Amino acid sequence: MFSLLPQKMPEDTIFEHPLFGDKISSTFPRRFQDISNIREVPDHQEVFANPSRDESLIFELLEYKPDVADNGSATWFLQDLAREQDAEGCVVIEQSGVLKAPGLMYRNTLPVISTAVGQMTISKGRQGREAQNLVKVYLANLRVKGVETDVLITAYEPIVINPLSESTDTVGAGVAVPASQAGCKPMDEVFKLAVTSFKVCDWSLF
Repeated sequence: MFSLLPQKMPEDTIFEHPLFGDKISSTFPRRFQDISNIREVPDHQEVFANPSRDESLIFELLEYKPDVADNGSATWFLQDLAREQDAEGCVVIEQSGVLKAPGLMYRNTLPVISTAVGQMTISKGRQGREAQNLVKVYLANLRVKGVETDVLITAYEPIVINPLSESTDTVGAGVAVPASQAGCKPMDEVFKLAVTSFKVCDWSLF
């Protein structure tokens, strides 16, 4: 008897990925490819993408922003991201309070985490607003104050692909097929796994 349920793809098995020269690690599915193998990526970023679904997962190490309050910091960074990408219609769907991250404690300074989820319309690469896609964006801000660093983990999930977007070359135009229907781990689960498994292996990075 054949199952009608979507089958889990081999590339969707989870894997602990080394980041920033093996000094940090995070766990997420193999379907996300290291973009640095294709193009240059800034030193403060690690970028992974699944071209077949137009999904991406980005890790960033930024200088700590003391003027941004812990409560709602993820929302601040999400809105800042929307401004940087010239996004339209950024709507915050949900946000968490401040969570503690004991696994990232450094010299008795306890990091805090906040998360936010939003929707916005953004263009791929250098395309203009006429080619904007509607995407769901998941963002976590890990505030590692002991080393004066704001870590951002951001996941992008397409909702509607614009017919003029270059994304149509791989995923087609219109409403994106949900990951669960394609036999893949849903993006919200990918995001949570990447955040909760994030760990610093060598503090000399900072």
